[in-house]
Amino acid sequence: MSTLRLRPARDVDADAIADVWHAAWHDAHDEHVPANLIADRPLGYFIGSVPRVVARTTVAQDETGIIGFVTVTDDELDLLFVAARARGTGVAADLLGRAETHIAARFEQAWLEVVEGNARARRFYARMGWVEEGSREWVAQTSAGPATVVYRRYAKWLRR
Repeated sequence: MSTLRLRPARDVDADAIADVWHAAWHDAHDEHVPANLIADRPLGYFIGSVPRVVARTTVAQDETGIIGFVTVTDDELDLLFVAARARGTGVAADLLGRAETHIAARFEQAWLEVVEGNARARRFYARMGWVEEGSREWVAQTSAGPATVVYRRYAKWLRR
């Protein structure tokens, strides 16, 4: 039986977080975002990005290592990614619950954005009580020019 532990991320977790983020990001985005954005997201991109988020991140760890993480920025659930081997185990729900508790300590409502084509994540958030509020386009600047991505915004009242 697996023993799951949620804890604050540390700098020494950076490579493991980057590995999970890289693989899970590509699983969730490769079929739903422009090819030039995918090409600009090699493992090195995620390795370089982790130092900017580690202080705001909670990791999920079992006996095999880090299997997921969640990052909160003020009232935004900024990042939530789980390794493929841990999907369907409740790890995402545990991380989401931790993020909601963290946000609720300071804000009444939380929000997040999901790539429009990521039906798995959209179903998950809806099951967890998040309400879709509309869409927006984000234009990422890539080495091959701009890449437009459509996101769906979700919100959840955490306390009233």
